[in-house]
Amino acid sequence: MNPAILDEAVQHFINTHLKDDVHKLAMSISPFAHVSAQELAGQILAKRRSENKLPSWFNASGIYYPPMISIEQCSSEKTAAYKSSLIEGDHVLDLTGGFGVDCFAFSKKAKKVTHCELIPELSMIAAHNARQLQVSNMEFLNTDGLTFLANTTENFGTIYIDPARRGKSGKVFMLKDCSPNVVEHLDLLLSKAKRLIIKTSPLLDLSAGIDELKHVAEVQIISVKNECKELLFILDAGSNNPHPKITSVTINAQIKKVSFDRSSRNSEPHIDHVTTESNEQANLQLKSDLQIDTSIPWGQAKNNHKRYLYEPDVALLKSGEFNTIGEMFKLKKLDVQSHLYISDQINPEFPGRIFQLSETLTKKELKKQKDLFGNVIVRNYPAKPEDLIKAFKIKPSQDEFLIFTRSQELGYVILKASILQYY
Repeated sequence: MNPAILDEAVQHFINTHLKDDVHKLAMSISPFAHVSAQELAGQILAKRRSENKLPSWFNASGIYYPPMISIEQCSSEKTAAYKSSLIEGDHVLDLTGGFGVDCFAFSKKAKKVTHCELIPELSMIAAHNARQLQVSNMEFLNTDGLTFLANTTENFGTIYIDPARRGKSGKVFMLKDCSPNVVEHLDLLLSKAKRLIIKTSPLLDLSAGIDELKHVAEVQIISVKNECKELLFILDAGSNNPHPKITSVTINAQIKKVSFDRSSRNSEPHIDHVTTESNEQANLQLKSDLQIDTSIPWGQAKNNHKRYLYEPDVALLKSGEFNTIGEMFKLKKLDVQSHLYISDQINPEFPGRIFQLSETLTKKELKKQKDLFGNVIVRNYPAKPEDLIKAFKIKPSQDEFLIFTRSQELGYVILKASILQYY
C-alpha cells in the first residue's frame, strides 16, 4: 500500500482523469515523484469500475483501490446488501474478507464484524477504506481465517466464507477443490457459528455442492440483470434436510425471490416477493406507458389464445425447476426445449421479462414483410441472431422484439412482441 496515493494532489488527479485512456497513462511519465504512472492508471481503472458496482466507495473521498482483480472478484454493493439480510446473530466473521464489501454490508446489520484477510496489503486497504466510509464496528485481522477460528474461544452468529477455486482449468469444480477447503473444515465451522454462509461461483453444480456439504438449509441463486452472479449455500447446524430449499433471487429495481421446497414430492413451491425500491426506468415493473390490447389472441390465424410470453430470469433457470415454474405461475411451456412460457394472463411478480404477443409468423411469412424492426431473441431455433438480422434486414428497436423459437404446436415460428416487463 503506497500512502502517497492518498495525498490530496494525487486524489485530485485521479478524480479529474477518470475518463482518460489508462493504457496511455500507464506508459506516460507520472507527474508525482512517489506515485508511478502504472499506480495512477490502476487507481483510475478501479475507481471507474466502482462507479456502478460500488457507489459508496466511488462517492467517498480518500478511497484506496486494490489491484483490479480484487474489484472484479468482489461482491457488488447491491448483492452484498441483500446478503446482509441473511445473517444471524450480533457478531459476523468473514473468513475471506478481501476488499471488504460484504463486511461493509454486514456492519449495517450486526453489532460487530471481524474481517480476516491473508494478504497484508488487502487487509490494510480494507481497514483504511472502512474508516473513510465511517464504519466503526469492524475489526481487521491479517491472518488465515481458519487458523484464527481454530484458536479463538469466541462463537459467532454467522460465519461467511468465499472460497476461491484453486484450479482455473475447466468449468466443473468441487468445493473440496477450493481454498479454503470448507468441506474438510466443516465440523470446525459449524461448531463456531449458528449459521454458515458459503458463497460460490454459479458454475458450481447445485446437487454436487449439496452432496459435499451437510446441514444445508437452503441454496440461493443470485442474479443481477439476468446475469447469474453467485450461489449461496446457507448451513444451519440444526438442519438435516437432504433436499434443501432452492431459492432464485433476482436483484434489480425490485428483489424477487422464488423458493422451491423439495423436501417432499407433495410440498407446494411458493413465491416470496419483496419490493425494495422503485425505478423510473420500469425495471421489473410493468411499463405504464404501454397499453395492453387484450383483444389480440396469440397466433391470430393459428387457433391459439395465449397472449403473453414469459422469459425466466437466469436464476430461475439455474434452479432446474422448469416444470414447476409453469405450475407456479400458471403458464404453459411453449416447447420442451425452449424454456419460454405463454399465458393469457399477466403476472408482474414473475422474475424475468414479459412480452405482449401481437403476431405469429412462419419464416415464409416473415420474408414477405418489409421494414422489419425489433430486438432479435433466439431460443431453440437453428440460426444465430446476427445471421437473422442480416438475412431479414431487421432494424433495431427499443421496445419491439422478434422472437425466433419453436412451438410444440406450430414448429419453428417467429413471434412479434412488445416488452411489458424488463429484468
